[in-house]
Amino acid sequence: METSQFERLADDTLARLQTAIEEAEGGLDVELIGGILTIETESGGKYLLNRHAPNRQIWLSSPVSGAWHFAWNADDQAWLSTRGGERLEDLLARELSEATGEVIELE
Repeated sequence: METSQFERLADDTLARLQTAIEEAEGGLDVELIGGILTIETESGGKYLLNRHAPNRQIWLSSPVSGAWHFAWNADDQAWLSTRGGERLEDLLARELSEATGEVIELE
């Protein structure tokens, strides 16, 4: 994948996640600046997502499960974890739902 294609795809994904989280219930504070999506829970937990261009991945730092790397899978049209194949949206939605006590959907 070319750098420009990766950047566009990653930026679109981060913007889409920001919008979905802003629209969700649960008191989450979300901000997207300079390609870094920051999500903070009411209890002070902080999630960071950013694009990592050298590896063509989106990286997630979670206060619950630690560091994750997601690579684009063209067949599935999804960012999949490099350690087990879980979709980025599924992992993040599950953790945010548990943190807020609300159902968070990130499709």
